Amino acid sequence: MEVTYVVIVSIFTYILGAISKTKFDLVPNNLIPLQNVLIGFISALFCYFTKVEPNFLQSFVLCMISAMGAGGIADLKKMNGSEEK
Repeated sequence: MEVTYVVIVSIFTYILGAISKTKFDLVPNNLIPLQNVLIGFISALFCYFTKVEPNFLQSFVLCMISAMGAGGIADLKKMNGSEEK
């Protein structure tokens, strides 16, 4: 079950980050890690209260890892795009 919601939270974080960057542009680049931490925390609460993960600490750690991983994937994608041009 852990792998499933880590992937789901990573995709959720990536989509929310892309939406906030393209549509709203409310979050400056230096605050994107804070945005990912907030999304990870919200995801951890959601996973805990919907009983996806009964242990809050484990839910918190896994959701934070996946949220920060999604930010890293977005940065790698941006770096690969700039090298190809």
